[in-house]
Formats: sequence, structure tokens, C-alpha cells
Amino acid sequence: MARRGRRRWRLAISSRSLAWRVQLASRLLADGAYRFDVPGMARKAAAERGASRVRLLVADKDKSKPELERAVRRGQAVAEGMALAKDLGNLGGNICNPAYLAQTAQALGKEFKFDVEVLERGDMEKLGMGSALSVGRASYFPCKFIVMHYRGGHAAAKPIVLLGKSLTFDTGGISLKPGGDLDEMKYDMSGGGSVLGVFKAIARMALPLNVVGIVPAVENMVGGNATRPGDVVTSMSGQTIEILNTDAEGRLVLCDALTYAERFQPACVIDAATLTGACVVALGSVASGLFANDDDLAAELLKAGTDSGDRAWHMPLWDDYQAQLKSNFADMSNIGGRGAGAVTAACFMARFAKAFKWAHLDIAGTASVSGDAKGSTGRPVPLLTTFLIQRADALAA
Repeated sequence: MARRGRRRWRLAISSRSLAWRVQLASRLLADGAYRFDVPGMARKAAAERGASRVRLLVADKDKSKPELERAVRRGQAVAEGMALAKDLGNLGGNICNPAYLAQTAQALGKEFKFDVEVLERGDMEKLGMGSALSVGRASYFPCKFIVMHYRGGHAAAKPIVLLGKSLTFDTGGISLKPGGDLDEMKYDMSGGGSVLGVFKAIARMALPLNVVGIVPAVENMVGGNATRPGDVVTSMSGQTIEILNTDAEGRLVLCDALTYAERFQPACVIDAATLTGACVVALGSVASGLFANDDDLAAELLKAGTDSGDRAWHMPLWDDYQAQLKSNFADMSNIGGRGAGAVTAACFMARFAKAFKWAHLDIAGTASVSGDAKGSTGRPVPLLTTFLIQRADALAA
């Protein structure tokens, strides 16, 4: 980092509250100790190394000890949520399939005493989720639609809905992806993994909020029953979709999940999805793309991203782009051409999010990294948990 950049970072840190700095230090220390253990492989015995206990020393004698202790617990809880998201992302698709995600959600619900529903394929068919089901048609692993209910707030308070794209593996379907780095398509469930991680964190913190988590888990494979380019499907909303590219599958799953979210009369809905390579081209691996139909919600999420270090960048969601989704055979197509791919993907989903305040995080570039450090990053768990913490603190103020 250049000298000027380091100075700006020190000034930014020094301007923060002590509790914020303690929470960040707690999270970074806990996250720094993360190590992925491959299931079924015994770890080589090794002598214990490194610190077994860490103490944070502060110079401010007047600072409230309970406030700092809460900050430490919050930082540890966020790191714990990140670790779960990383574990799920790093697992191969042969292990982390839709049923595995459902079992993980049920185990969390049992541990932290919140309700979990798992809708099976037949349930999804009865609901009319023709769009989501079209993606998983050729997979050996049945689709699962996972719904978690964390009720920490007032019974009458509207819930915040978190929705995570959960393609446990994505071949691209008939629109087959290139072979290079295809193993990294196991990370296409990172949106759902992050929602599960957030639920672990908020339950550990016992945040006084009502939150619904929706994790639609499917696998996009090639086979005789696979959806074809040119097929038209009917979404849960009744809108029809011409599938021009079966590799633009995440939006087909998310659109039915957005329609399902309406039943909760949510305060807002936020989805996280490894949705487009176009967002990686635009923003790289530094910032997630943020799209929203409500400017205040977007501003809250941008602030949470800055405060947590898990940053996002506000992208346009203008009606001008909607024309790119025109279809001659359905209400819309599932792709909008080469230009502004991340934007048109968000515009597609915006058609299903008109009943509530909604934001979309495109985490295709930030949920995992390639190369020698290949692995899941646990993002956007810090951003989403910080958003929820700040909502809870505002209610308590």
C-alpha cells in the first residue's frame, strides 16, 4: 500500500469508536485462524503452535466494559458466520448438494431454536415455481427450497428477508461453460452459504430482529431432461420467461424466491448472488455490485459495507435497460445481450420485486478467490451482519 493510502487508512481507523475497533479486531483475529478441514481426510498430527489465547488491551479507562465485551462477542459471531459460509463454499458439489444445505439449515435451527422449513420438489410444483424448477431438472439431486425463521424481535414487527442464490454446482446446462476453472462453480452457492452464515451470527448475538432466510438450492446439470435454449417457462408470479441461455440460471431461481418472499410482507428484501461474470469485469474482486429499488436501503447497505470493510458499489437499475430483456415469445427473456450484463440481470429480478423494498448484491467477484489462495472468502457475511446489527441498534436507541 502506498504511503498516502496507509495514512488515510490510519486516519479512518483512528476516527472510529473504540467499540468499533475492538469488534473489528475480534473478527479479524477469529477469521485469521480459519482453516478448512476436508471431510474424510485425517489431519496430520502436529505440535500445537501459536497463541492459545488472545487479550485485547485498551487504554481508555472510562470506556464501558460491557460495551467492549459485546463488541468482542459480535466480532467473534461474525467470524463464526463467515467460517460456516467458507466451509460450505469450499466443499465439493458431491458433498454440498441441495440436501446438504437443507440439513445444515435444520442443524442450525435445532442449535439456535429457530424454525426451518424445507420445501420439496412437489411443494415447489404446487406453488408454481416453474422458473426455479427448470434449472434443476437434469440433476440427480432434487431441488430444495429452504426457509428459515429467526424471530428475535417484536411479534408484530415486519421481518427482513435475506435471500441467497444456491447453485450447488453450475455446469451452465445445455449452454455449457468452458472447461477452465470449472471446479470453481462449486462456489455458485455462496449467496445461500452467506445467508446461512448470517443466521448463525445473528442467532449467536441474539439480535432483537425478525429475519427470514430463503435458500433455494438447486444444481444445474446437463442431461436428457435439461432445459433447452428457447424453452418458455412460467414463474411463480405468472410471468413467462424465454430461456435464451441456460447459463443465466441464477435469476431463474431467484425470481421465484422473490415472489415467495411477498407472503412475509417484509420490511425489505436483500438477495446475495454470484450472478454475473459481467460484475467481475466491472468491479473485480474488491467490491460487490449493489442494485436497489430504494435509495435509502442502498445507502444503508453501502454504509454497512464501508463500516465492515466488506464494500459494495452502487450500480444503476434504470428502466432504460429493461428493453434489452424483450422477447418475441414470452413476457421477457432471461438475458439482455452483451452490454451491461450485470445491470440487465438485476433489471430482470427487479420485475419480481415491485411489492417491497429490495436490494441485490452481485457477489460473483467477491465470494471466492482463485489462484494459490483459492477458496471462499465468507463475503458478504460481514456486510449483511453489520446491516442487521445497525438496524437492531437503531431500534434500541
